[in-house]
Amino acid sequence: MSELSIRIARSGDEGELARLDRETWSTVHAVVPRPTHDSFFSERSGPREHLVAEYGGRIVGYVRLGFATELATNAHVRQIRGLAVAEEARGLGVGRALVRAVVAEARERGARRITLRVLGHNTAARTLYESEGFVVEGVQPEEFFVGGEYVDDVMMGRSLV
Repeated sequence: MSELSIRIARSGDEGELARLDRETWSTVHAVVPRPTHDSFFSERSGPREHLVAEYGGRIVGYVRLGFATELATNAHVRQIRGLAVAEEARGLGVGRALVRAVVAEARERGARRITLRVLGHNTAARTLYESEGFVVEGVQPEEFFVGGEYVDDVMMGRSLV
């Protein structure tokens, strides 16, 4: 997979990332309505908070890294706040490469822990995260009503030290 590269997003990536976000939206992982706009970055989550995966010269995935909370006492924890892989790139190791890259990036930015939330029925994502050292740290049963069913919110995390 020599064509795969991971890098920090640039402002010029916004249109492509917005397209990817729209195309990969699914009730398997999303608790918000399907995005319909061309904006992707926000004041809270700009290019620096995103790693993008490029394959064959195209953006085929991204992962968003943020703080778990805005509290100074929690500043040592980062959180994966979104991950998407284009349909045509699934099965190529893009998701795994993004998870490994975001763990390294969080560590480089001084984090001691990294956490995430994943819907209970998203077994592919849960399996990936578990294989990369994340463990279930809590479950909020039936926290969301998505796609006509109640779904658990699963909190996962791992140490970076």
